[in-house]
Amino acid sequence: MKVHQLFKAALATSLCLTAFAGGAMAQAKGAWQNTSLSPDERARLLDAELTLDERISLLHGPMPLPFPGSPPIPEGAIPGAGYIPGVPRLGIPALKETDASLGVTNPMNVRPGDTATALPSGLALASTFNPKLSYDGGAAIAKEAASKGFNVLLAGGANLARDPRNGRNFEYLGEDPLLAGILAGESIRGIQSQNIISTVKHFSLNGQETNRHWANSVIDEAAHRESDLLAFQIAIERGQPGSVMCAYNLVNGAYSCGNDHLLNKVLKGDWGYKGWVMSDWGAVRATDFALKGLDQQSGQQLDEKIWFGDLLKEAAAAGTIPAERLSDMSRRILRSMFAAGFFDGKPGKPVVDLDAHAAIAKQVADEGIVLLANDKGLLPLAAGSQKIAVIGGFADQGVLSGAGSSQVTSVGGNPVVIPVGGEGMLAAFLRQAYHNSSPLKALKERLPNATIRFNDGRYPAAAAALARQSDIVILFANQWMSEGMDAYDLKLPQGQDALIEAVAEANPNAVIVLQTGGPVLMPWKDKVGAIVSAWYSGQKGGEAIADILVGKTNPSGRLPLTFPASADQYPHPEVPGWNLPEKQQFDVVYEEGSDVGYRRFAAKGMKPLFPFGHGLSYTTFAYDKLKVKGGETLEVSFQVTNTGKLQGKDAPQIYLAGANGQKLQRLIGFEKIDLKPGERRTVTIKADPRLLARFDEQGHQWRIDGGDYDVVVGRSATMTVLSGKARVSQRTLKP
Repeated sequence: MKVHQLFKAALATSLCLTAFAGGAMAQAKGAWQNTSLSPDERARLLDAELTLDERISLLHGPMPLPFPGSPPIPEGAIPGAGYIPGVPRLGIPALKETDASLGVTNPMNVRPGDTATALPSGLALASTFNPKLSYDGGAAIAKEAASKGFNVLLAGGANLARDPRNGRNFEYLGEDPLLAGILAGESIRGIQSQNIISTVKHFSLNGQETNRHWANSVIDEAAHRESDLLAFQIAIERGQPGSVMCAYNLVNGAYSCGNDHLLNKVLKGDWGYKGWVMSDWGAVRATDFALKGLDQQSGQQLDEKIWFGDLLKEAAAAGTIPAERLSDMSRRILRSMFAAGFFDGKPGKPVVDLDAHAAIAKQVADEGIVLLANDKGLLPLAAGSQKIAVIGGFADQGVLSGAGSSQVTSVGGNPVVIPVGGEGMLAAFLRQAYHNSSPLKALKERLPNATIRFNDGRYPAAAAALARQSDIVILFANQWMSEGMDAYDLKLPQGQDALIEAVAEANPNAVIVLQTGGPVLMPWKDKVGAIVSAWYSGQKGGEAIADILVGKTNPSGRLPLTFPASADQYPHPEVPGWNLPEKQQFDVVYEEGSDVGYRRFAAKGMKPLFPFGHGLSYTTFAYDKLKVKGGETLEVSFQVTNTGKLQGKDAPQIYLAGANGQKLQRLIGFEKIDLKPGERRTVTIKADPRLLARFDEQGHQWRIDGGDYDVVVGRSATMTVLSGKARVSQRTLKP
């Protein structure tokens, strides 16, 4: 009896201890749900609960599209760019990814009938010089993505336009690291304000599409830090993206997605980046990329092997991939998910106001269209009963868009889609698509008393005949660009230069509207009356172009990259690797270093066709009362006055012009301001000190030499209005 009672007591104690231990374990398992903890701590706690198989499952995933030979689309995935399965046992949601540089994409109409707001191109956005529009556009895209069930946007392109023929320049934000970094950062910040994860891409020096998997971008460390890396650094600091997408190309001999220097030493080391690095689709070449900083394999069926699946598990078992590194990979992913609110009832599926988003697209186009030339004062068009010829560019149907993974199936549909053809995976994306926003229709609505006739421009003689019968000619010239291919040269394709020459000879009162993915040459520049760069103007582009032409909108766009007088003004007269076979690596030597675009033009004393920052207005602005204050950096203030008769927006630019007698040219500040006639406003900027510095590779730091620093305020990189100087203190900064 006594023994029996002792046994019962011992059993009760054992059960009590077991229950206590079980309760403690349950409490530990749920500790990561404590919203008062930081995303870092919550990720650490949740990561500790993952089994090896669960951890591996977070590190790779497919592109859920019905490619020939691809596995079936996983259950729960949304057909689109990418999918990483979640861990239901722990409540970890799946990552559902969509391309979204310019709007939520629907590749190959894989989600039948699903449309989205199409924003203007990245170059159009950069031309606004307006960070608020970048934020608003990012937030709009994110709302639409969330409403469709996506929670990761493959957005935030921050590559600098080093070569004007790059097929993806239209997605990016120009040639200057400050402008590109600020606008990319604001777009990311707008996206993530909606509890959606954004990437920043393509890290780094993804400067061309020609043989992009075998191009080795060669640059010295200081030049890289002062140019493309600085653009990414500013974007990451401002936007705090949940993920960084590495690129296809090599950088100084190592693939971007397996580049220990870029990913481990710079991004995660010097910059202290806390999110995760995802690969570009088809950019992983070995399991040991995990040791070199890559955290996740995306679009795994596009790679030779699923390197981060069973092969990674085997490497972990063999000890060649340390357990701590494996945990670091999954922990970074979870950390970004916590930061975005994925575990706290967010994101939901918001109500989308498509009209409000269309208005954002319209405003970006309004402020991004650049009036390049207006020597004869043809613009704005008079509201009388003149005869107007509209020629070419499918202007009767819509406005051109760029192609590739950023192509948006826009609200209202695509009235014209022209298959281009080709081979390989991207062939399905190669189509010239037009958004349903007709400039011709918009002009007829705004000029009801004019006689407006259209000619498609196929036959220059017929177009010239119509031009002779007209008072004004508006000719649309198109340069279609796409991911996966570069422009062979900077001429307008398909004989359009000859069309413009014929029309201008018939009637020099010609307005040329360029719909391009970057700069083009203009052998006819002095033979026409006005030139407008509309870029790819998005789903409200037709209305925006018409409003600029008739003066309803005062143009305020400024060029975010230089228009050269000749391709010979760039380091590579031909695109590197153009004639090389696939799988043959070649060097793309960026001998210009950090002197990208306008900086190289200034250093070489070359005259561009149109300079960085250039753009005309229908009103005039005066700058005065410059004050330059020195110290640890430069603080610059001046006043801007609208001296014309119309309300308009200006984008004054502040440049570093010299340091201690050495001539330089670097954009150190800008601001977009809206002024009524006679209105006056003070602009004040404080320069990021890194823009005054040089990167000291040996000392592994930014170094500002003390001394006198020259500052100019101007309307473009070549038009100085005010100048001043101040003394800056010597100092160093962390990398």
